[in-house]
Amino acid sequence: MSRRPGLGRGLSALIGEARRPHDEDTTPPAGAVREIEVARIYPNPNQPRTRFDEAAIDELADSIRARGVISPILVREIDGGYQLVAGERRWRAAQKVQLHLIPALVKTLDDASSAEIALIENIQREDLNAIEEAEGYRKLIDRYGHTQEQLGKLVAKSRSHIANLLRLLDLPADVREMLVMGEISMGHARAIIGAPDPSGIAREIVEGGLTVRQAEDRARAAKPAGTRSTSSSGKPRAVDADLAALERQLGDLLGLKVKVAHSGAGGTVSLSYSSLDQLDMICQRLSGEPI
Repeated sequence: MSRRPGLGRGLSALIGEARRPHDEDTTPPAGAVREIEVARIYPNPNQPRTRFDEAAIDELADSIRARGVISPILVREIDGGYQLVAGERRWRAAQKVQLHLIPALVKTLDDASSAEIALIENIQREDLNAIEEAEGYRKLIDRYGHTQEQLGKLVAKSRSHIANLLRLLDLPADVREMLVMGEISMGHARAIIGAPDPSGIAREIVEGGLTVRQAEDRARAAKPAGTRSTSSSGKPRAVDADLAALERQLGDLLGLKVKVAHSGAGGTVSLSYSSLDQLDMICQRLSGEPI
């Protein structure tokens, strides 16, 4: 399949192609990369990522010390200074090595566009945990009026994936913290949404090493008898719960609807996409290309 022009370009589709100015240029042309004082740059309040791996930043600082900043950061000019839009890890690492100047692409962006690009960059780099990603979506919905459908198109993920992430914000604070710290998975967290005591079940998951399937069974058993899901015949649903859990797990990973059909010793895995951008994301994930 020939590659569709424009697909797989990531942030370049939003911010334009960046090229370093020639040494003989005295005035950087519009859209060119320029050198900006690190001290004049400040963080983006709409940065969705709230936790930074200091060890990873130290490694990046060592790389910058040896080879410099290879990829420019993205900023916008505000009140005589520059606000970060994308590239906060590089900026933090540059500070660690006491770099005076850093290559940057300066773009004219409004608050909504700045928040969108900050979210997309982190999602493409897979730098966000599920709660940070959900909070990023929530900000775009509450502050700038985005719909779940619009967000899905923006980040090339399904609307149901956006909806499932937003539901995580309904969990108690202690359960959200367990998810952020990696003590439970997104599948675990989704399983106990709506349970009478999600905090208690989350502790059971951590202490007992419960699988997602076991967490679902525990949450289902904790609900009052009259609210448990049953089939039209009144009997428990006969859907293969293991396959359903696998579909949810793969769906959470890809942000798309996944269907697993198993028969005998084999079967099929189907991925549903609603746009060429989502198809391109699938192709890049399967080929190992950077997203």
